[in-house]
Amino acid sequence: MEFDRGLLGGSTILMVLSLLHEKDMYGYEIIKELDSKSGNMFQFKEGTLYPVLHRMENLSYVKGYRKEAENGKERKYYSITAEGVKQLEAERKKWKSFACSVNMVIGGMAYGSEGV
Repeated sequence: MEFDRGLLGGSTILMVLSLLHEKDMYGYEIIKELDSKSGNMFQFKEGTLYPVLHRMENLSYVKGYRKEAENGKERKYYSITAEGVKQLEAERKKWKSFACSVNMVIGGMAYGSEGV
C-alpha cells in the first residue's frame, strides 16, 4: 500500500526517538528497524535520516558517540538523552491527540480504542 510521504514528516522524530528508547543504534540500523517494524512501509534513505539525527543532536534529544562494531568497523551510534525522553513523551501525546482527531473526523474509532 502506498501512502503520502507528506504524512511521514511529522512523525519521523517520534519514530526515531521510540527506536532509540529501546536501545542505542547506528544510522543504518535505524533505517533497517524503521523498515522492518513498519512492514516495509517506511524505507528511509541515509540522506533523509542523517539530517534528522543531526537536528535531534542539536536539540539535545540524542547524543552521538563512536563505537567499534562486531565486524571491527567504527560506527557512530546514537542514544536518547533525558531531554529526548521528555520529548518522546511530548511527541507521543501530540500523536495520540492528532490520530484521535483525524479518526473522529473520518468516522473511525478514537485512538487507543479497540481495533485501532
